Amino acid sequence: MPTQPTPVLEVKHVTKRFPGVVANDDVNLTLYEGEILALLGENGAGKSTLMNIIYGLYKPTEGEIYVRGKKVEMKSPRDAIALGIGMVHQHFQLVPVMTVAENIMLGAERVKRGLLHVKKVPQQPQELSHRYHLDVDPYAVVEDLPVGVQQRVEIIKALYREAEILILDEPTAVLTPQEIEGLFEIMKRLQSQGKSIIFISHKLKEVLYISDRIVVLRDGKVVGETTPAEATQEKLAAMMVGREVILTVEKEPARPGKVVLEVKDLEAKSDLGEPALRGVSFQVHEGEILGVAGVQGNGQTELVEVITSLRKAESGQVIINGEEMTNASPRAITQKGQSSHVPEDRHAYGMVASYSVADNLVLNTYNLPPFAKGIRINRPAIIRHAEELIEKFDVRTPGPHTPAGSLSGGNQQKMVVAREFSRPIKLLIAAQPTRGIDVGS
Repeated sequence: MPTQPTPVLEVKHVTKRFPGVVANDDVNLTLYEGEILALLGENGAGKSTLMNIIYGLYKPTEGEIYVRGKKVEMKSPRDAIALGIGMVHQHFQLVPVMTVAENIMLGAERVKRGLLHVKKVPQQPQELSHRYHLDVDPYAVVEDLPVGVQQRVEIIKALYREAEILILDEPTAVLTPQEIEGLFEIMKRLQSQGKSIIFISHKLKEVLYISDRIVVLRDGKVVGETTPAEATQEKLAAMMVGREVILTVEKEPARPGKVVLEVKDLEAKSDLGEPALRGVSFQVHEGEILGVAGVQGNGQTELVEVITSLRKAESGQVIINGEEMTNASPRAITQKGQSSHVPEDRHAYGMVASYSVADNLVLNTYNLPPFAKGIRINRPAIIRHAEELIEKFDVRTPGPHTPAGSLSGGNQQKMVVAREFSRPIKLLIAAQPTRGIDVGS
């Protein structure tokens, strides 16, 4: 009988407790050489916490970690990197104003006689880029790159540090379909060269397509393990959320009413000063859902920002509820226009990470009754409001006073959606509203 190969990574009985929350509960996990292991779970299931333990960002409350059969203790990411573990975080850890090569070498500079050879800095990143077909210009400034290319920079950064085990935390959350295809090609290429990959996701089709084995977490516990050959989307969804999930939406025919939003001949520029919108015109009626589709970078972001007054319109009109609102203040759009906005980038426009969940849930209504009277804030009303929305929208948080930045990405998104959906509105503008939200939500 053939002997079982030694796992390159093994997690044994790991538990992680935070105040009021058990994020991981007696978790066991194994990863083998050249394997793509999918870690599947709904928002707040403990996926990112477990990976942060493996990467040395958190210390487990209980349990052990073994790398290539040897028990190890991760005191910091430096220990994980030294053991050949690399991680691409859900929110990239890049310095926007630095070049690709500088970002890759940052913290792992290779010097001679105490000096960094500036001319040689791009050479090794460029070699890695060619070897793994991760085509990136080492001289490009990161803030000028599309999201998919920035992700490649993160992968090269891990390979530069000689990672043999690669953790990808929700890597497809911010990618276009074309970029997702490119990422999967990269993953297969890395796998063929012996790299082991942990792929964290809650997207069922992607998990079934790319993984060799699937482990499901729910409420911090491993509730099942399967393979793509044995699993279906329905089976995985039920394992994730603990109940049957209907994966199709029943929708009645629309009965459009009067015009709520009218855009006329809208013109706007991109951040680079180039034309982003050229004479855009359309209407949205009561009781109607208008979808705007297109490859990233074709003006969808600028369109939403102009309608919500986060970007200036060069010409044209935005009319909301029959009233001219072009280049009005965001507060006027929200309150006078009776509209709400779920932004594409929640961290930039949808939340304040250092504020509590309760405060984030009144970011655009804190100055209105019952949350304020004159210049006085009604804290009890804000807390009651937060508790209601936390329960109604299933925001997984220890409580309303928890800093929003400590929530999982999906629960941050649910918090933003809860705030925007819970007000009396006539117009909802939602850009990528399901980004980071699991199938149950």
